[in-house]
Amino acid sequence: MKVIILLILGIGLLPTVSAASHSIRYVYTATSGIPDFPEFVNLGILDGMQIDYYDSNTKKVVPKQDWMAKAVGSDYWDRETQNSIGREKSFKANIDTAKQRFNQTGGVHVLQEMYGCEWDDETGVIEDFDQHGYDGEDFISFDLKTLKWVAPTPQAFISKNKLDYNEAGNEGEKHYLTQECIEWLKKYVDYGKSSLMWTVPPSVSLLQKTPSSPVTCHATGFYPSEVNILWQKDGPFQHEDVETGHTLPNGDGTFQKSVLLTVKPEEWKNNKYQCVVQVSGINKDFIKDLIESEIQTNRDTAGISHTITPIRDLWPACLF
Repeated sequence: MKVIILLILGIGLLPTVSAASHSIRYVYTATSGIPDFPEFVNLGILDGMQIDYYDSNTKKVVPKQDWMAKAVGSDYWDRETQNSIGREKSFKANIDTAKQRFNQTGGVHVLQEMYGCEWDDETGVIEDFDQHGYDGEDFISFDLKTLKWVAPTPQAFISKNKLDYNEAGNEGEKHYLTQECIEWLKKYVDYGKSSLMWTVPPSVSLLQKTPSSPVTCHATGFYPSEVNILWQKDGPFQHEDVETGHTLPNGDGTFQKSVLLTVKPEEWKNNKYQCVVQVSGINKDFIKDLIESEIQTNRDTAGISHTITPIRDLWPACLF
């Protein structure tokens, strides 16, 4: 998975899961050379919903959901704040080391990590992950089956050797991901069950800059974040000439996503094209027919984002 910073401090690329599945993701981002942006940010995301936030300017972990603020006491936030301050120091040191590894001096650089777990409360299936990225590329990730680290780039070999040698640390990582992470995930789901069961249907629009531009099927205002947007041609789903964007947060806690279809006007006028939007937890498809009266034009759709997500730290503090 490629890892690219999302500057609006939300989560974008999330896997599609069933309504019975839940996930917790912790995202850490260290930056260098970005003016007016914190050098370090970390946040937690439960089922696509941001639950806490910390950055190097405020030096304090704060809740992002009312139910999260009520569910835990001040000692929880004090502890998380101290942990985040420690991670900030480590990440700042690590990004300097990464720049040295890649023979870089100035410019914009981003070091990210995402770790967490997913749990299906119907099947009991558990999935775990810990992935690191640097400057938009995979850097190193943890293989839970072998308890080894995977380094896709030569600059990560030093880190891999260091981490692989720490067998006790890798056992600790396995214990956290497979047990503690799931325990906390279940607690968070219980804390926020009223909000997590909330569903909001999408508003669906067809957008096009010019008659020769791709047609964008844009869904917005929906919750939860798990969504499928598909194009159909005369019934079957069309996968060619389709570009899928990423799920992005709106400011009100809902989400948006776009899927582009490259098709000539004579094709969609002579065939039946439909955009089908499916939101997890809502037993209804939202369908827009590709007809001239449905297309909104003369607007710039560049802001309907195609940005990829960030990535957080668990252990070890000194990755490099």
